[in-house]
Amino acid sequence: METGQIRREEDGTSAVSWTTESLRDWIFARPQELDGFRVCAEDDLGAHVQRGTSLLAYLHNAGINQQGWPESSGGSGGSAVDRAVLYDELTRAGLVLPEPVAALEVLGPALVRFAPQLASRHLPRLLSGEEIWCQGFSEPEAGSDLASVRTTATRRGDSWVLQGQKVWTSFGHLAHWCAVLARTGSRESRHRGLTLFWVDLSSPGVTVRPLQALTGDADFSEVFLDDVAVASDHIIGDIGGGWSVAMYLLQYERGMWAWQRQAILHQMLQIRVLGRELSAAQLAELGNAYALLASLRLKCAATIDRLAREEPLGPEVSVDKILLSQTERAVHDLCRSVDQAGFLLSDGADAHHLRSDWFYSRAASVYGGAVEVQKNILATRILGLPREAAS
Repeated sequence: METGQIRREEDGTSAVSWTTESLRDWIFARPQELDGFRVCAEDDLGAHVQRGTSLLAYLHNAGINQQGWPESSGGSGGSAVDRAVLYDELTRAGLVLPEPVAALEVLGPALVRFAPQLASRHLPRLLSGEEIWCQGFSEPEAGSDLASVRTTATRRGDSWVLQGQKVWTSFGHLAHWCAVLARTGSRESRHRGLTLFWVDLSSPGVTVRPLQALTGDADFSEVFLDDVAVASDHIIGDIGGGWSVAMYLLQYERGMWAWQRQAILHQMLQIRVLGRELSAAQLAELGNAYALLASLRLKCAATIDRLAREEPLGPEVSVDKILLSQTERAVHDLCRSVDQAGFLLSDGADAHHLRSDWFYSRAASVYGGAVEVQKNILATRILGLPREAAS
């Protein structure tokens, strides 16, 4: 790649400085090398994740995916904008967008800011495909209301002992580490008594059980924590500061996750819809879906630009989440409409993925904070509308 400085890392890899144009040229020049990393309809969930981690290793060895992360954490400098460009270009080229980068974008910035010693150790391992992370926030009785978390952490000597259960943990059964939000204060302390722990899922007392979704895949897991010891240097942020860390990382979950999804949804329209003969009703659906996609891309781009400039984001970032939910449904409904017979009757791998993606799109209004909650946030904190009186 002809773009300036190359820095040799201790592990023998080299970090390369690239621009959008040179990155695109680099991808275009390697069709055969990258062929094994393209989206494959025959992949089951495990094969899909493996294809993604192999791509991470390839990019890391080439010095590509270090850009956008600080040098102190194994990166080569840059900002969130660089990472967004990389995800966009990989997807545009038909390559798998590695599943681990979803958790990376939620947890990576928080590790860099609140636990740099953990970031320097673990971030290079995820970038090289060696580790997968997950997020242990939701519980059976604490989904969008994180202040109701019941998992507890009790100090015992130089360690903390965790006890509780997490659910809807994305790729928990494939992950090596989990950021677990636990209560170190009283239940009455609500959000003021939470702390975020970095938990090794191979630790004694951890049990991970995959949850099969309607898609047929185990995208989620339950995580049980029975007297799990966590060292004091594996805390992300301050004791009792878990709420602040959670609010910080949710900014990236809103902006960068939605950015990754819009890139994938653009490719879905390109592959499944454009170029086909459409009815008048389907053309109207296409117009609506594309308008939503364009709005989502513009909104996410603005959010990522603010994140790159380290501007604090407020409740307005809830718009990203609402837009994402609407766009997911519109695009997947259109793809189903265009291939109705295959969606309903085919038992082929491509039809399976079409159905799986459609079912998963139904959850977009729930995961990462329910849309109803986001609308309430906008109503009360942006529009200044009064809260509903308690009955």
